[in-house]
Amino acid sequence: MGETMQRIMIVGGAGYVGGYLTDYLDIRAPRISSKIPSSSPQNEVLVYDKLVYENRYLKNVPFRCGDIRDTDKLKGTIDEWKPDVIVWLAAIVGDGACQLDPQLTNEVNYESVKWLSDNYKGKIVFTSTCSVYGENDDLINEEAETNPLSVYASTKLMAEQYLLENSDNCLVFRLGTLFGVSDRHSRVRLDLVANILTLKVVRGEPLSVFGGEQWRPLLHVKDVARAIGHGLEKDISGLYNLHSENYTIKQLAKKIVQEVDENGIINYEDMPFEDLRNYKVSSDLYRSTGWSPKFTLESGVSELASILGEGRIKDISDSVYSNVKFLKEAIDA
Repeated sequence: MGETMQRIMIVGGAGYVGGYLTDYLDIRAPRISSKIPSSSPQNEVLVYDKLVYENRYLKNVPFRCGDIRDTDKLKGTIDEWKPDVIVWLAAIVGDGACQLDPQLTNEVNYESVKWLSDNYKGKIVFTSTCSVYGENDDLINEEAETNPLSVYASTKLMAEQYLLENSDNCLVFRLGTLFGVSDRHSRVRLDLVANILTLKVVRGEPLSVFGGEQWRPLLHVKDVARAIGHGLEKDISGLYNLHSENYTIKQLAKKIVQEVDENGIINYEDMPFEDLRNYKVSSDLYRSTGWSPKFTLESGVSELASILGEGRIKDISDSVYSNVKFLKEAIDA
């Protein structure tokens, strides 16, 4: 490999974010480094994943199946492949899924990242979450006080803090609430608020909005890949919020009904449980580096509605489309 090509190892690369990211980094390879002429080969990308939600890996890139807790195998792969960059997507994601087994969540979401920081000295790109802010009525930038309200948020916060304090070259994103379709090989997540609401409207079901004044920063899954690509191209490091637009749950429901079916019904109800999460964020710091989101809520909802309406998802009741349902079944089995 010449000096102009990067070897990029995507850990957790077979999942919702990793699917499109793998394609994006391949396609964008000539632009990852200004030294690479347009006729040069693409970046070398290797995907390392346990395939929790998939039966097999279908992309035409080098692939290793492994558990990130098996550090001997992981270190062997890193030593053999010698990546310039490790993009760490591996995690148990979501409040409900993480609450099923807090000890396992700590091992996967924090201890594994700590191990990576201690054992790998190249560039690390890590995806955290805006959930670390918990409850805050203000417009939040990266300097705002954190207030994690769940095991998920707490373990992500610990991991990002360890990286920022101990790694020489890391790029950490606090992602907004994702939505949309990734790529044709990766599963669609139907447990994310915008995707859930879109599914219900497509099926002709009324939307039940509990409370509805809670703020969420939305971000299309494909814009995560674009942000990571931009960070590699510009060799950016540090901590950044990442989102496209802030919506209250009420605003989100109205927007989705307008886009999918104007006759859709929204029922506003009192919250049957206390969900204190409420945060709207600013991504001005990362936008100042030259990145901006490309995919709107309308385009993401429209694409997902089209896929659902055409029956391109075989069995939408399959638990594989929901992190918490799938992992609960695995634990109970």
